[in-house]
Amino acid sequence: MWAAILLSVLAMTAIVALRYLAASGIFAAVTQRVRPGYHARLGPQIRREIGWSLASAAIYGIPAGVVAWGWQERGWTQIYTGWNDYPLWYLPLAPLLFLMAHDTWFYWTHRLMHRPAWFRTMHAVHHASRPPTAWAAMSFHPWEAITGAVVIPALVFLIPIHVAMLGLVLLVMTVMGVTNHMGWEMFPRRLVHSALGGWLITASHHQRHHEEYRCNYGLYFRFWDRLCGTDRGLSPNA
Repeated sequence: MWAAILLSVLAMTAIVALRYLAASGIFAAVTQRVRPGYHARLGPQIRREIGWSLASAAIYGIPAGVVAWGWQERGWTQIYTGWNDYPLWYLPLAPLLFLMAHDTWFYWTHRLMHRPAWFRTMHAVHHASRPPTAWAAMSFHPWEAITGAVVIPALVFLIPIHVAMLGLVLLVMTVMGVTNHMGWEMFPRRLVHSALGGWLITASHHQRHHEEYRCNYGLYFRFWDRLCGTDRGLSPNA
């Protein structure tokens, strides 16, 4: 049993690491093409970001690997594979519930990590990326990585979700994590400044967090920032 769990953990660590390298590498290449010179003189910073991110991948891989083993071998989770196991209308609802729950957890833990003592211990590593790059998406101190690594593994015990919709959640999490750190806005202005865009977090919103620190704490949605008065809008520099 323990050997199987270890293999599952190693496999999930490799998957998380490769997913990070592929996604960040693709969007870093796009940045280099669209914003030539943005990465100039950032070589040492980017190497640090990659190092911290690969360490984070190992931390994310531990609970993910244990849960993956438990799902396949013991049926521990609420992940299902049959398209008719739940009503079809529930298929798109489950990812939204996951993203909302993840966003809530992220907002409040992120805001907590901006308290001085917590910031120095857990969050300063992430903010050492000045300016942030696509490689900074998982550049976390291990303590911060733990707070992020437990969310999705915990939610699969609480909220039923089709395995394909879980894959969609992971895709959204990966793409938004990377694109929000690119330092420039890749999404069309008409979307970012639309009624819908006013509730979504993109690079221009998160860039302001990296510039001013005490605002714009959300991950996917601006709901908690707006409700708690911490939304300061978009950065003019992204």
